[in-house]
Amino acid sequence: MHELILGGARSGKSRLAEKLAADSALPVTYIATSQALDGEMNARIQQHHQRRPAHWALVEEPLQLAQVLRELAAPGSCLLVDCLTLWLSNLLMLDDEARLDAEREALLACLGELPGRIILVSNETGLGVVPLGELTRRYVDAAGWLHQALAERCQRVIFTVAGLPLVLKGQGL
Repeated sequence: MHELILGGARSGKSRLAEKLAADSALPVTYIATSQALDGEMNARIQQHHQRRPAHWALVEEPLQLAQVLRELAAPGSCLLVDCLTLWLSNLLMLDDEARLDAEREALLACLGELPGRIILVSNETGLGVVPLGELTRRYVDAAGWLHQALAERCQRVIFTVAGLPLVLKGQGL
C-alpha cells in the first residue's frame, strides 16, 4: 500500500506515519530528506531520531528520492519518507527548474511500480493566504501540484489536524 499523509506544521503527521510504520510489523527504513543546515534544523532532526525505534534503518537523501525508493522498495518492507516538502525545498534551492521537474517526474513515475508499503509525509501549505514572494509562491504551487499527483497514485491519503487523522481516500484507520 502507498499512503500520503498531509498536515500543517506540528499537526501530528510524522507521529502518525511512524505509528503506522511501527504497527505494520514490517522492517522499516526511514528516508529523511532534511539537511542540518543550521542549529534549529539539527535539533529537529535529533528530535525525530530519538522518537524512532533504534532498529529502523535510516537513509538520508535530500534530492534523489526516486532513485532511493527504487533501490530500497521490496515486498514485505516499509519505507517512510519524511518529508516531501523539505525535499521540494531542497530542489527549489538548487535554482534548476529542469532538475526539479526531472526529480518530481521520476518520483511520480516510479511510485506505481514500487513494491511494499510506502508512507509519504508532506506539509499541506495551501490552506493559508497566497504568499507575497516569488520563491514562496513557487514552493506552494509545486507542493500543491505534487500532492494532487501523489493523491491520485496513493491508495490511502490522510490529512492530520491537531494530532487527529482524517482519511480522505482509501481504507480507514
